[in-house]
Amino acid sequence: MKTGLLLCCTICFALQLFAQLKKGDKVPQVTIRDASNKPMQLPHFKEKALLIFYPDPDHASQNKTITNYLKAHPINSHNIFAFGVVNLKDAPLLPNSIVRMMVRREVKQTGANIYTDVDNTLSRSWNMGDVNNKFVIIFIDKTATVQFYKAGELTAEERRDLLHVIKQFS
Repeated sequence: MKTGLLLCCTICFALQLFAQLKKGDKVPQVTIRDASNKPMQLPHFKEKALLIFYPDPDHASQNKTITNYLKAHPINSHNIFAFGVVNLKDAPLLPNSIVRMMVRREVKQTGANIYTDVDNTLSRSWNMGDVNNKFVIIFIDKTATVQFYKAGELTAEERRDLLHVIKQFS
């Protein structure tokens, strides 16, 4: 009896390790934090399509090509809300207070929407797998269905795919 239960638990744990977020998956609402460390829900969840940038602060420039493109060509659609959620957990050498100060400064200077994730709540809740040292980009529609997901640097083809998804929902 104990062996069967242990085997079942082991299999379930192994399946969770290999379950990775992919296009077509549904995701739940998640509590993140604002730049002042106050808890908040993901903004506009199930109201608009969401383009979420989830960078490890140690690798914030990993997807610079697409982020620079989107800065130069902003998304001007009332159907899409784009924002960043800084993955504080995977940057242990950077004090959270310093990163939050940098986030507040960026928000003030650019008007960007930037929030924080202190303990990988977003990546765990959405089964993203290992996001350490990665700049993650996720696009979900109004039904909370993943339309695009990439952890790490986008290839030229993946950048085109993301821009196609953005255009499709604009």
